Amino acid sequence: MYPSLGLYSARAHKPLINFIGKRTWPSSTGPSHPHPAAPPEYRKTFSWIVQQASIKSSVSEQPAFQNFWDAPARFWKPKYRELEEFEIEVIQSGGASLH
Repeated sequence: MYPSLGLYSARAHKPLINFIGKRTWPSSTGPSHPHPAAPPEYRKTFSWIVQQASIKSSVSEQPAFQNFWDAPARFWKPKYRELEEFEIEVIQSGGASLH
C-alpha cells in the first residue's frame, strides 16, 4: 500500500462550492410583471391576464365534485378491462388454483 493514501484519506473533504451565507426568503412576493423578453402584445395584456387568473383561483377554491362518480368518467373509470372473479382468485392464490 502506498503511504500517501493514508494522508489523503485522513483529510476532510472540502467542497469546491463556497456558500456565502444563510438563505433568507422574502416575507412577501413582489408585484407581478411580465418577463423582460416577453412579446409586446403579451406585455400589453399582462395585467388583464393576472386579473383573470386571480378570479379563476378564487372560484376554484371549493371542490369541483362532491363524489368521485360525479366527475366525468375519464377521471374515475379504469382504462383497462375489469378482472373477472376467477382471475382475481388465480392472482390471490399465486397461480395454484389453475390446476
